[in-house]
Amino acid sequence: MNHTDQQERAEGTMLTGEQMIEMYKWMVTVRHFDRRAVNLQRSGRIGTYAALEGQEAAQVGCGYALEKQDWLFPTYREHGVSMVHGVPMTTVFLYWNGRPEGCMAPEGVNVFPISVPIATQLPHAVGAAWASKLKGENSIAVGFVGDGGTSEGDFHEAMNFAGVMKLPVIIFCQNNGYAISVPLSKQTATETLAEKAAAYGVEGIRVDGQDAVAVHDAVKYAADKARRGEGPTFIEAVTYRYGSHTTADDHTRYRDVNEAEMWRTERDPIDRLKARILELGIWSEEQDQALWEEADKVVQKSIEEMQAMPPVDHNRIFDYSYAELPWHLKEQREEMRSLYGNGGAK
Repeated sequence: MNHTDQQERAEGTMLTGEQMIEMYKWMVTVRHFDRRAVNLQRSGRIGTYAALEGQEAAQVGCGYALEKQDWLFPTYREHGVSMVHGVPMTTVFLYWNGRPEGCMAPEGVNVFPISVPIATQLPHAVGAAWASKLKGENSIAVGFVGDGGTSEGDFHEAMNFAGVMKLPVIIFCQNNGYAISVPLSKQTATETLAEKAAAYGVEGIRVDGQDAVAVHDAVKYAADKARRGEGPTFIEAVTYRYGSHTTADDHTRYRDVNEAEMWRTERDPIDRLKARILELGIWSEEQDQALWEEADKVVQKSIEEMQAMPPVDHNRIFDYSYAELPWHLKEQREEMRSLYGNGGAK
């Protein structure tokens, strides 16, 4: 297939060959970022980290289907989709390095700060979608959640309000089968999560979360529908995270290691998309090797930028909760200053 042919729609998808290559490049970069982040945590250079390896197709496929004006409301694991939407990799590293700068997307990049409490970001996403509808804007909101988050009250409230108000919002669930150590079968009696959407008058879609093209097309369909004023969509992307819930967890205590290995060897999202673009004749093994080498350079540059940041002023831990500090926190601040001074970390 020549370069001109790459601009044509690939069979069975809304994407062109060039667009599939771009998604593949993002997936490789995100995986390399994720592996390096785990290594950084193990060496003490960042804090507890929530890995995503295995979920690259769900995140990149989703992010690639959205428009710049759309709003993202992530959990603590949406590093991939956040970067696709414009959050610099260095900013993501800074978050896990424990720095306030890691919570701030650049001007014009519509990504809310990471949400660690489970599902609390979903009502926020629905609220943003309501604001967009009231203002007559062309933006939609996407609220991300894991399978465990669908057992939270915030999920119910968000879905119910989105359905009643017919809001331009997508609730995007990455179902990796476990909420930390709790398997899906112990969370819900339904066969799927997508079918829950019907109870709220919302369209539910279940998609193969290991297929980046399928995820893209499902999200693009839902986004286009939302922009036409036809209401919300709940998308269940069936995926699998190879490693532990976070670096503070040990998944081998509650998951069969053979299960994870099966997903890695037989259903890996990067291998699947690579096979597709190789079959189309628009990618080569030589290009693939060069891509991995380039991804290493990109990630290393961001790590160096993170490490070059000056020490954080430890007084900042008192800055973000009160307009005026109460007396007991003032005492704590003075005690800290007496021990460490009035500047950066000692």
